[in-house]
Amino acid sequence: MTEYLDTEIQPKGPVSEACIRRHLYTLGQAAAYVRQLPYGRNADKNSILCVFTDNCGTCSTKHALLKRLADENHIGNLKLMLGMFHMNKNNSPQIATTLALHHLESIPEAHCYLKYKDQRIDFTKVNFNPLAAVGDLIEEIEIAPEQITDFKNNYHQNHLKTWLQAQPHIQLSFAALWKVREQCIQDLSEE
Repeated sequence: MTEYLDTEIQPKGPVSEACIRRHLYTLGQAAAYVRQLPYGRNADKNSILCVFTDNCGTCSTKHALLKRLADENHIGNLKLMLGMFHMNKNNSPQIATTLALHHLESIPEAHCYLKYKDQRIDFTKVNFNPLAAVGDLIEEIEIAPEQITDFKNNYHQNHLKTWLQAQPHIQLSFAALWKVREQCIQDLSEE
């Protein structure tokens, strides 16, 4: 199922050229390189090369970069996905304290990853795959790399507002819940 990883990168666009400059000659080498970069927010998520310029990235920027690389090299069947999943202490142990402090079992989180045929692939971090527990996945949609900013944020916030309305036992406003979510993301950054 991972035959796409052996695809040789051709100098067919800015991402491909940036990879070749870094001596990354296959999609697999680029994916491994991106995975080992630290998890961290990028200064300009609208720049497709921000992962390289900042030497870090999020699930969104890392996977958008790899999707663009695949597109530049005509690798079909590789999709950029936006999944909503229940982030909890089991699939993201680093957030257990924050969730407990706010009396939450989980919080819906928007997560980007790749999908090849029916296989979900996550290059966010080494030894990190919150989607390994597929039961925590709520829904998923295919997106384009340029949708990782405003579209993803709006999609996530709308989902979170709907989820919060269906949870009358949670005594948090949307703004307070979003702050809890931001703390969870910070928790994930600290390793």
